[in-house]
Amino acid sequence: MLFSSSEGSTLGQLIQTLPQAGKLTWIGIRPARSAPLQTLAVVEALTDHGLTGDHYSGKPGSKRQVTLIQAEHITAVASMLHRSELEPGLLRRNLVVQGINLLALKDRQFWVGEVLLEMTGFCHPCSRMETNLGPGGYNAMRGHGGITARILQGGSLQLGDLVRVQV
Repeated sequence: MLFSSSEGSTLGQLIQTLPQAGKLTWIGIRPARSAPLQTLAVVEALTDHGLTGDHYSGKPGSKRQVTLIQAEHITAVASMLHRSELEPGLLRRNLVVQGINLLALKDRQFWVGEVLLEMTGFCHPCSRMETNLGPGGYNAMRGHGGITARILQGGSLQLGDLVRVQV
């Protein structure tokens, strides 16, 4: 049985309705596995490979070519750790976006500027969060780690790019 809202929309219809657009607010790449992230204003996304200069780049077919996290979740994690803010690079995600619910992109393709991505999964925290954020960092990140994506159409990503669902 499908659930209905008071307006008569089915749950499936509600899931497909995502009119909000977001904005790219931070970009980072990891040149090597355990290296600190480098903050960038612009980066090239290579179709089915990853971001230029990132250690995950060059692995065709990988489901983890790009990682994304919501700025709103970074604020929540900071709050749980009793901090006023967190440096995005500590969280080891490539892209920070705000204004769109990344979890609503499940099974969807979406644009970040001129780059077409497809959500491939959730980006769960790793033990590095305890090192980077201090005691409780891993648990603070649980449920707030963001998503992984594959690059379907490459191009340039730059701060301020619009994030929107492929229609």
